[in-house]
Amino acid sequence: MSAEQRAASPAADDRHLQLLNEATMEVIPLKGAQDQILATPEDATVAVTCSPKFGLRRTLEYCALAANSGRRVVPHLAARMVTDRAALRDFVQRVADLGVTDLYVIGGDAATPVGRYHEAAAMLDDLSSMEHPFTRIGIGCYPEGHPNIDDDRLWEALLRKQDWATYMVSQMCFDASTLTSWLTQARARGVTLPIRVGIAGPLKLAKLTELSLRIGVGPSLRFLAKQHGLVGNVLLGRTYDPAPLVRALLAAEPRPGGDIEGLHVFTFNQVPVFRAWIGTQGGATA
Repeated sequence: MSAEQRAASPAADDRHLQLLNEATMEVIPLKGAQDQILATPEDATVAVTCSPKFGLRRTLEYCALAANSGRRVVPHLAARMVTDRAALRDFVQRVADLGVTDLYVIGGDAATPVGRYHEAAAMLDDLSSMEHPFTRIGIGCYPEGHPNIDDDRLWEALLRKQDWATYMVSQMCFDASTLTSWLTQARARGVTLPIRVGIAGPLKLAKLTELSLRIGVGPSLRFLAKQHGLVGNVLLGRTYDPAPLVRALLAAEPRPGGDIEGLHVFTFNQVPVFRAWIGTQGGATA
C-alpha cells in the first residue's frame, strides 16, 4: 500500500483521531494556566513546562493543580534549573506525593546553570541512583538541530540519555519528511526510543512564525511557507492547521504504526482552541 493510500484509508482516519484525542497537551505556567488545565478533558495528559523566568516552584504549583483535578501530569524538569542532588531529590519527592509517574527531562534554556547540572544526561544519571516513582521518563530530540548545540553533540547526548529514558519528544516541526528522515537516521545510529511528535496546535500564523524562528525550526518553517503560502496567510490573519502534518506523518512513517507513540501538542495556552479544532476533525471534545 502506498503512502497516499495509507493516508486515505479508514484505518488512517481512526489513527489520526486517536492521536489527536490522546495527545499530551503542553501548558505554560503563566497567569491563567489554571483555566487552561481545567479546559482539558478530565482524563487528559497535561505537560507543565518549566523556565528560568518562573522557576521550579511555579511548575510544581500547576502540576499539583492538574494532579488534584484528576489529570495525568507530566512535569518538565530542566537540568539547568536544579542546583544539586538534594534539590533533585526534593523535586522528585514532591511530584511523587502527587502520584506522578511520568517525567520529561530537558537541559533547559537558562544561559547559566543554577548549580551542578549543565545538561540533562548528568541529572538523569543522578536520578537513576535514587528512589523515584517514574515508570516513564521522556527526553527531548531535535530533528532540525538545536540553535546552540551542534549535531554531533546532539546525537551523542541522545544516545547517552536513552539509557535512562523510555520515550523521546521532538521539538516542534512542520514537515513530515524532515521528521521521518531524521527518525530513519536515528534508528541507524542506534536510537530505539519511541517518539512523541511535537506539533503546534492551532495558532495565528504570525505568532507561530515568531515562536518558530525563536526556537530554531527555520527549515521546517520554510517548508510551511512554500507549501501553504505563509506570507499571504499571515497577512490575512489566518490560523495554522495541524491536520495535514499529522496525516502526512502517518503516511510517511518509516515503519507505519511502529515509530510514533503519540503527539505532544504545543498549545501555547490555547487549549480551548485546540479542543474545538479536534471537534472539526471528528474527534471527541467532551
